[in-house]
Amino acid sequence: MNIPTYLRRAQAPLVLTAAVLLTASACGGSDAGSGGDGDKLSGTIKVDGSSTVAPLSTAAAQLFQAENSGVKVTVGTSGTGGGFEKFCNGETDISDASRPIEDDEKAACDKKGIKFEEFQVANDGLSVVVSKDNDWAECLTVEQLKKIWEPGSKVNNWNQIDPKFPNQKLELFGAGTDSGTFDYFTQAINGEEGKSRTDYSPSEDDNVTVQGVSGSKGGMGYFGLSYYEENKDKLKVLKIDGGGGCVAPDKQTVQEGTYKPLSRPLFIYPKASSLDKKEVTAFVEYYVENNADIASKAQFVPLNSTQETELKKDLQTLKEQHKS
Repeated sequence: MNIPTYLRRAQAPLVLTAAVLLTASACGGSDAGSGGDGDKLSGTIKVDGSSTVAPLSTAAAQLFQAENSGVKVTVGTSGTGGGFEKFCNGETDISDASRPIEDDEKAACDKKGIKFEEFQVANDGLSVVVSKDNDWAECLTVEQLKKIWEPGSKVNNWNQIDPKFPNQKLELFGAGTDSGTFDYFTQAINGEEGKSRTDYSPSEDDNVTVQGVSGSKGGMGYFGLSYYEENKDKLKVLKIDGGGGCVAPDKQTVQEGTYKPLSRPLFIYPKASSLDKKEVTAFVEYYVENNADIASKAQFVPLNSTQETELKKDLQTLKEQHKS
């Protein structure tokens, strides 16, 4: 079954409706409708964080709720940083993240007594995209991207990137500062997280970047690979040379790590106290056990064999800690 586009690309807090659940029931399989002792699961699970990971969590929620109609899962998109703020303030059960939790965020959680688990559930590659009308650029080096995006950059024309490129105004679009995508891109390209030129059009909504780049002949933007896959009819993706030659982002190059340096892991962070609730533990177990199917349906890159082995170990530890 295909996950509907409006679910894969949710850009606002989402409660899945009964109509959606009826559709998802066609994908139903095992009996996940009890908490392990025959009781039907019920309750509300609050998820927030990365807009990149949101389609994964939405797909997981849709399929899980098809088998557990008494559970309501909401998925918000405050960005990775914004999601951790809510999470460490005790407002959510699970935080979606497109980067690992940082030391200051851990400290904020510790201050509020929030303990958590970490699970890598998929892989993603950041795609650098341009307009379909761009017929001159096929591949950029990391050095060229840094020249464009570093703090204080005055590059505003394509011929400043490469003299062979035309005299075409460069218009930039990208992730907002609360986004894990912003953190990852700036670290990978500029060498320091959060360091970027500021005279571009930022948004936590990747669809805004799609619209901006597709509507500008000289446009350039960046976001998760899945958003390019969803909008490849409107955009052109560039190959990136990270030192070993030009490589295009796709599932194979991201999973094997040859698409450098813009491949990244995606995470969920369940709150330890929330895992004391049967419905939360059941949802996390479902999410993890079905990670490959969920990643495929939401157009992300599944884990490789080493990552899958590690995830299974983490899940077994979780089950032992939260037995009914």
